[in-house]
Amino acid sequence: MDNILWDELDVVVFDVDGTLYCQSKLRKIMLLKLVLHYVFRPWKYRELLVIYHFRKEREKRAGYRGSNLQEEQYNWCAQKTNEKLDFIKRVVDRWIFEEPNRYLKECMYPGVSVFIELLRKKGIRTAIYSDYESIKKLKCMDIKVDLEVSSTDPEINSFKPNSEGLTFILSKMKATGKDKCLFIGDRYELDGLCARELQVPFLLIKEETALKGFYVTLADKISISGYNNVINDR
Repeated sequence: MDNILWDELDVVVFDVDGTLYCQSKLRKIMLLKLVLHYVFRPWKYRELLVIYHFRKEREKRAGYRGSNLQEEQYNWCAQKTNEKLDFIKRVVDRWIFEEPNRYLKECMYPGVSVFIELLRKKGIRTAIYSDYESIKKLKCMDIKVDLEVSSTDPEINSFKPNSEGLTFILSKMKATGKDKCLFIGDRYELDGLCARELQVPFLLIKEETALKGFYVTLADKISISGYNNVINDR
């Protein structure tokens, strides 16, 4: 962190899950929601199997590159559960892509919004690169970036640590040089290796330090005129 030349950065790329918010806190909330929902609906246990296998099959395919990842992820789940695709999509959309968004705001790490706002004011462009679709997540967290890219986008069709998504971002944003970019993520085996493949500087975010104000510290390092006012306004 101390060797990052913030004044020379052109683009900062963020992962989302576990990077902008505390994933363990969200998982605890969602576990409680799932238990409370299904304990009174045991006949719907098949939905829990769908949720489990959808995530599990995606995790098993780190670095996978396909032709239509958006649909393939549902097909993998269907092969494991023998459920129809429309049923799988309905369950996944509710419990993975919609319901958790309601609690993202309260799970955000301290200083995230301020840090991203300071980057913008400093003229540093920002992008999101996540293995999951993130547009709705960013809206719920009230975070605005210049570009949002997901692994399931048709231009990408590959999971991290495959660097296709990061390559797309650098090209799309016409980055002035890889050394002037920074990728921030919480998993070295995915985000870090992706950055290393392209020789892009990488900053690892750890939950413990993020909860203690890591982003606030970063904001201090790139503070500009009016920083205190930004802090106070939030």
